[in-house]
Amino acid sequence: MSVKDKYQSVLTLGEQLGVKDGKVTVEEGTLKIKGTAKTQYEKDILWDEIKKVGGEKPSDILANITVDDTSVYHRHEVKSGESLSKIAKHYYGDPMKYTAIFEANRNILDNPDLIHPGQILVIPNS
Repeated sequence: MSVKDKYQSVLTLGEQLGVKDGKVTVEEGTLKIKGTAKTQYEKDILWDEIKKVGGEKPSDILANITVDDTSVYHRHEVKSGESLSKIAKHYYGDPMKYTAIFEANRNILDNPDLIHPGQILVIPNS
């Protein structure tokens, strides 16, 4: 299996996320990837996929992933059935961090218990 085949799930994820200015090369058995993710969250999930495939410190891949929007961790579109605590658990691993999301979105939210599908929420850097 080639190194590119090994990391195909990373390349596919990058395409799904719409990573810009993507460049992929193979040099002396090392996969080199470069691109710009929209947010730090998207960069993090790309790195999670790299580690899933290659381990904690993979030696057969070099990734240079930059972030387009460093002002936020992510922008999240609210889906039916979600709450700020569920969203906080997803992004931060801690449902009690819902207050940080609420505070970052005071311009569109008056009550942390009232969010609506379709709203785009700022997920602040933790």
